[in-house]
Amino acid sequence: MAREAFYQRTSATLAQIEADGLLKPERIITTPQGAMVAVDGRPLVNMCANNYLGLASDPRVVEGAIAATREYGAGLASVRFICGTQDLHKALEAAIADYLGFDDAILFAAAFDANGGIFETLLTEKDAVVSDSLNHASIIDGIRLSKAKRYRFPNGDMNALEDQLKAARADGAEAILIVTDGVFSMDGYFADLETVASLADRYDALIMVDDCHATGFIGPEGRGTSARSGVEGRVDIVSGTFGKALGGAMGGFIAARKPVIDLLRQRARPYLFSNALAPAVCGASLAVIAIARSKEGDAMRAKLTENATYFRYGMAEAGFTLLPGSHPIIPVMLGEAAQAQKLAAAMLERGVLVTAFSYPVVPHGQARIRTQISAAHEQADLDQAIAAFVAARTHIT
Repeated sequence: MAREAFYQRTSATLAQIEADGLLKPERIITTPQGAMVAVDGRPLVNMCANNYLGLASDPRVVEGAIAATREYGAGLASVRFICGTQDLHKALEAAIADYLGFDDAILFAAAFDANGGIFETLLTEKDAVVSDSLNHASIIDGIRLSKAKRYRFPNGDMNALEDQLKAARADGAEAILIVTDGVFSMDGYFADLETVASLADRYDALIMVDDCHATGFIGPEGRGTSARSGVEGRVDIVSGTFGKALGGAMGGFIAARKPVIDLLRQRARPYLFSNALAPAVCGASLAVIAIARSKEGDAMRAKLTENATYFRYGMAEAGFTLLPGSHPIIPVMLGEAAQAQKLAAAMLERGVLVTAFSYPVVPHGQARIRTQISAAHEQADLDQAIAAFVAARTHIT
């Protein structure tokens, strides 16, 4: 009876999720990732991918993956410290560390794992971590695994951050780590890293930045939010991903001083107990980093900025409520989950792929369509998307 009751409870939970308008459908894409994709045989303008530079299906990136697979095989069938480290992994670690200006880097099977393994490894019960309230779920979960004292401050509130730093010092913390997203993924807001760095200096704290929505396309040469804010060299730890602008495959990394990376290699549980990153991912990511650091990368970043500005202006002129900003994440605010779901469905009928975001991904009452712009979009794609939003709006009013 107890076993059957479990399945009944699970089904009831799913039914309630659907009744609340919170069910998250998965669209089955039958093409490579790009500005256009196909779902159920229909071509759609893709407005919801993290493919910021448009390189996920670039022939050079694909060839990098294929060449690495030919030379190194499909996978290592092992974790790194047993017999799963290839020279290809070391090459990617060196490339991402050099790109971002750090001594060394370490690869993880996912960016979620990178954030999940860092706090428990580096911080003790004598230390403190001070976290922005809107930090990514992987940071929140990673902090929970740590024995360090925990302090939170409201998103972007630098006065509150200072208050929490004072509290951590008063409580006798040895090391204090300030952790923040460089870009808050649901809103497209940039962290105020200049002020964070100043406060870190004042209270002798370390800084960690999650730059998953920045590496490759934000700041000079795409080096991320610390480069954009002029605080390179003052950020101690950067986490990031190869699953967004840097190729769109998967996998994460931590870049930091060598002793930090060395300790993570010895103690970070997601690293020690997960298979090594597949050679195809490494080969593709190396190809992307080379492109991102080139003049061509500069041109892609310029087009991405132009596209984001154009789309933001067009949507505002059409009367949609947008969160302010300049990042290519452009949230279209709806409020209620059911409205967001209806609008996403109506957009699909009009040839545009978008995704509704609602609780628990965002707070209750702040449901939205999070649009994401790519350097691969052409102006005609953006015009089609704006027109579809306007036409689909009748379904929610």
